[in-house]
Amino acid sequence: MNKRIQIPDTDLAVCPVGLGTVSAGIKWDGTDADRLIGTYLELGGNLIDTARVYSDWIPGETGRSERVVGDWITRSGRRNDIVLMTKGGHPRITEKGGDMHLSRMSDRDMREDLELSLKALRTETIDIYFYHRDDVSQPVEEEVETMERFVREGKIRYYACSNWTADRMKAADEYCAEKGYRGFVADQAMLNAGMRFMKPPADDTLVMLSGDVAEYHRNAPRNLAIAYSSLAGGFFQRWAKGQITEDDPYNTPGNIMAAKALKRVAEKYNTGMTEAVLGYIVTGDYPRAALFGPGSASRVREAMAALEVPFRREDYRELE
Repeated sequence: MNKRIQIPDTDLAVCPVGLGTVSAGIKWDGTDADRLIGTYLELGGNLIDTARVYSDWIPGETGRSERVVGDWITRSGRRNDIVLMTKGGHPRITEKGGDMHLSRMSDRDMREDLELSLKALRTETIDIYFYHRDDVSQPVEEEVETMERFVREGKIRYYACSNWTADRMKAADEYCAEKGYRGFVADQAMLNAGMRFMKPPADDTLVMLSGDVAEYHRNAPRNLAIAYSSLAGGFFQRWAKGQITEDDPYNTPGNIMAAKALKRVAEKYNTGMTEAVLGYIVTGDYPRAALFGPGSASRVREAMAALEVPFRREDYRELE
């Protein structure tokens, strides 16, 4: 399997399996972070994803994930070995929750988050900086120009989006083409083998990588599709161990059938369920990367093993 995806018209060649850090500072920190991130890099990884909002829903610290990643960058001195991604503009989240519809997408909001991210990450520039949400009441031209200012200032190298609709991405692409800008290099959206049959998510601001969004990416290879929630919250691994519960959002008849299909894929290649689930993402009919959020170095090894297996798209026909 190809272990790098070259994003067109950039100098970015990224690992198809990216390290998500939503658990940083919760499940791992300090020496555990060194071990976990070090294992990821040793196995060929280079794509690290975080966000200003991770994990502000737990009291005691804001920007926790970025602080842990920044600590690791400082200790390791390996900033140039990674493609660093972070995101800004997410609605406020506290331990008491937050309204996902209260937009924080203004130029001022984005600049506030970016400056905090640069400080926490202990870096002068971010490789790919994302709009974490969208505000359709704002002209897409204004949002693009905000990012272009950050590029000119040297604070980010490229910009991207997360949870944007196909129509908004097309509008941004058209404006960037008109102005001669490189435009979005990546888009983060929800995609996993159980998404089709899952119960509706509580957060209706999430955008799924299906339908017109998937069709957009088939026709726009310059904007790399990056899947979050790629492991479906661990549902298929728990199913294999007989540990699923009734309240699991993925526990539906359709996903029980999907689990059986994934088990057949795992048996065909003599792998675990983690590898089979990630194989579904990275064997798409257009370039796709998958983010996973491990809790330990052993979980990193499981996920990265997916890149050593010759999965093929036809292995997953039952899931389509």
